[in-house]
Amino acid sequence: MTAPAEALPVLVAGAGPAGLTAATELTRRGVPVRCVDRADGPSTLSKALGLWPRTVELIHRVGGQDMLATRALPQSQMRYYSDGKVIADLRYRAETRPLICPQPDIEEVLRTNFASVGGAVRWRTELLGFEQLDDRVRARLRHQDGTEHEEEFAYVIGADGASSTVRGRLGIGFEGSTYELRFVVADVMVDTRFDHRMTHYFCSPRGILVACGLPDGRWRVFTSAPPGVNQEDVDLDMVQSLVDERGPGGIRLRDPDWISVFNVHARHADTTRDGRVFLIGDAAHIHSPAGGQGLNTGVNDAHNLSWKLALVWHGHTAERLLDTYVSERGDAARAVVRQADVQTKLWLLRKGHQVLLRDSLLRVASGLRLFDLAYIPWLAGLRTRYRTEPSAGKKTAGFVPGALVPQPLRGELDDLRHTLILTGSRDESARELTRWCADRLGAVLDVRTGPHRRTGAHRGKPALVLVRPDGHVDSITRDARATRARLTDLFRPLLGAGQDEQRKVKEHTV
Repeated sequence: MTAPAEALPVLVAGAGPAGLTAATELTRRGVPVRCVDRADGPSTLSKALGLWPRTVELIHRVGGQDMLATRALPQSQMRYYSDGKVIADLRYRAETRPLICPQPDIEEVLRTNFASVGGAVRWRTELLGFEQLDDRVRARLRHQDGTEHEEEFAYVIGADGASSTVRGRLGIGFEGSTYELRFVVADVMVDTRFDHRMTHYFCSPRGILVACGLPDGRWRVFTSAPPGVNQEDVDLDMVQSLVDERGPGGIRLRDPDWISVFNVHARHADTTRDGRVFLIGDAAHIHSPAGGQGLNTGVNDAHNLSWKLALVWHGHTAERLLDTYVSERGDAARAVVRQADVQTKLWLLRKGHQVLLRDSLLRVASGLRLFDLAYIPWLAGLRTRYRTEPSAGKKTAGFVPGALVPQPLRGELDDLRHTLILTGSRDESARELTRWCADRLGAVLDVRTGPHRRTGAHRGKPALVLVRPDGHVDSITRDARATRARLTDLFRPLLGAGQDEQRKVKEHTV
């Protein structure tokens, strides 16, 4: 007998940071998940390093705070040099300070979070292919013992990296370019006078050199490779010569843990959805490591998709909500790819007048602390603002449509449900709305009443603010009827379901 589509699990292909986040967030929202990866086990390569505050916030929501604290190194600032001279200091405030944590440690924290909600990765399990049916996806999997079988899923999430099998099977284009230069990365011990808690950017006509302290006392050294260099050509002596050539001197490398040569790409998928199949993380976009956004963008992709997919899976909202994953995270990914591309090109400037202009602009911006106003908060993931319709309202009482709710209020909200915040004085229509929400939408909506000192809202300035589970503002109104209309549109399947249908949804909740 064929299982009803709403009872089927979601397949997550790939157990890197994006895949683990998706699997965890779906599981904690009551959606059954199969998380598979064809690798023998977790990767030991350090690869990505930086965790920006928004990503840290999402990890902490599940419970990884203590584990992360013991594995990460807080950063104090970025410092830019040109021909050995300091030209800019980009200091972090407490709310924008990133953590340096090698990817294996990040993934260990994420796997622990996944286990805490009852999940586990199925290693040595490969997705070979799939077929989309009207209300499900039939996938073929190869297991550890080499056997193959078909299994049906409600949805498939491709979190399987830049060489994504899922993207390839869908025939989705991966447009973009590859930089002519290759890059060398090494994790090494360093004898130096430079501050271990800073990321140092040494720009010179001979190439870029980036040095970043790691939690175990080592440093990550990243530099552009000479033309024609391949993996077999690189050793510690070569890296040392590049550091001597591009750095300020006095930096001695020893005891390498990892040395690699790699290409840098700037690409994003033509679309991140095809029916019941989605792409997240590196399967959807790859770019230069400039700005340290790669892992963070993938985790935020996964979170954005997961809460929406959970609402659809449970039958609480219509499937059109999933289209907003494509538009919202598509905009975010394109912005990240552009930012990384611009910063990488600035690193590699060689002509004298271009270098002079870059250095002058960086000095002025640093001196005026202009980076604090927009760039660093954007890197931190705190300035992401999703596009909204005009009906979503305007900035009111400290809330902005499409933007994150300010902290610390955001941290107090239930991230498993929407939240309706009523600020200021409330008339009978607002009280009636509150009663209606409690009676009809208690499973998906929390209602909080103000005034809220933390957001600058005061009595006499009423506002009804609908907040999504990810902390972004859905809409702002001053009219209870308009808010009720928005909630009715959003949760129409739930509101329209009879008792039998609602009981069916609950029975399938894991």
